[in-house]
Amino acid sequence: MHDGTAPPRRGFHALLGDSRWHALLRAGFPHTFSPGSTLVRQGDEGGFVWALASGRVAVLARQEDGAQLLVSLRGAGDLLGEMAVRPSSRRTATVEAIDRCVAHRVPAETFHRFLEEHDAQGGFSDYLVAKLSETVPYQVQLVHFTPLQRVARLLLEVVALADATAVDRFRVPFSQEAVAAALGLARSTVAEQIARLRREGALASGRRLVVSDSRRLAHHSGITT
Repeated sequence: MHDGTAPPRRGFHALLGDSRWHALLRAGFPHTFSPGSTLVRQGDEGGFVWALASGRVAVLARQEDGAQLLVSLRGAGDLLGEMAVRPSSRRTATVEAIDRCVAHRVPAETFHRFLEEHDAQGGFSDYLVAKLSETVPYQVQLVHFTPLQRVARLLLEVVALADATAVDRFRVPFSQEAVAAALGLARSTVAEQIARLRREGALASGRRLVVSDSRRLAHHSGITT
């Protein structure tokens, strides 16, 4: 059984604290996105930032051959499009909703004024530094891990980003094919790792990917011993 512990505040929300984070949300205009919707498209002009209030998104980078590779996953409390806030800049990645998301669109001028008025420039700089590691595809970030660790880490991150109030927060909304593509692994290899995680109780049995024991999954990811 999973431990049922609600995930803590994360991302820019954690750096700002509740009061300033909610002030940022009020400074923007809320939009709702259905699964698969695009919030930011690679190559488009900047000019605003999204403050993600709920839901999860995938950050994807388009390669020269047209393929899109997973760069990172983000959840409630994160900023989206923060690397290209200014109107003169271009988006470096595409952001797609994994599930139903609510995000507040904050124009560049409003966002920079918010940082000044709420003494948040330092927190924003810290946030940008923390996100620099997400400039390479996810499969490259995990290249030194075993296939089992790579699969476990991806699944663990997906459920960790789920909203605490979500009924199905321990279900992974990815197919085995999507997991394989994200990690740069063969589907058969991913199927083997998932079968092992099910045998050992980290994942529930059945067609869907559902985390049944997050501690066991963390152990197989190499995060714990």
